[in-house]
Amino acid sequence: MSNKSLEERIEKSKQLLREDLNTVRAGRANPALLDKVMVDYYGSPTPLKNIANLSTPDPRTLMISPFDPKSITEIEKAINKAEIGITPANDGKVIRLAIPQLTEERRRELTKTTKKMGEDTKVAVRNLRRDVIDKLKKQQKNGEISEDELSNEIDDVEKIIETAVKDIDAIVAEKEKEIMEV
Repeated sequence: MSNKSLEERIEKSKQLLREDLNTVRAGRANPALLDKVMVDYYGSPTPLKNIANLSTPDPRTLMISPFDPKSITEIEKAINKAEIGITPANDGKVIRLAIPQLTEERRRELTKTTKKMGEDTKVAVRNLRRDVIDKLKKQQKNGEISEDELSNEIDDVEKIIETAVKDIDAIVAEKEKEIMEV
């Protein structure tokens, strides 16, 4: 595995972390909160964003405007089933989700959750490092690269991983700041 391919896999891991963190409710309306909501639309599970317009008319409200008004009850069922902790309010045309203020205790819980997501991503990145180093050692053992080349490659991999871990910490810290904001 080349350094370029390692960096691409690390970038994918960081992107997955960002997507997962977007689904953590931080006391402010964010359409990404509904990214994982699947609606039973005429018998097939469909992502909510494909069958409705999602908007934030104010910082504490998410508004869902279905393209097909007949699907409003299915959308409501899907939101309740997704267990995002918000009860939808339906006026017949649109669904509104009022995002409640977070309590201090809930903020701490969410912070722990985001830290765990960050740690899981770091573990994945470290596993990538282990895989790359194992391959490099096999190449050296088979005579494909010299001991000096092995040492240089391992140093490069370590630098890439170190940078990735710092990036992951920064992503998590940014989300924690957003959660703790009142």
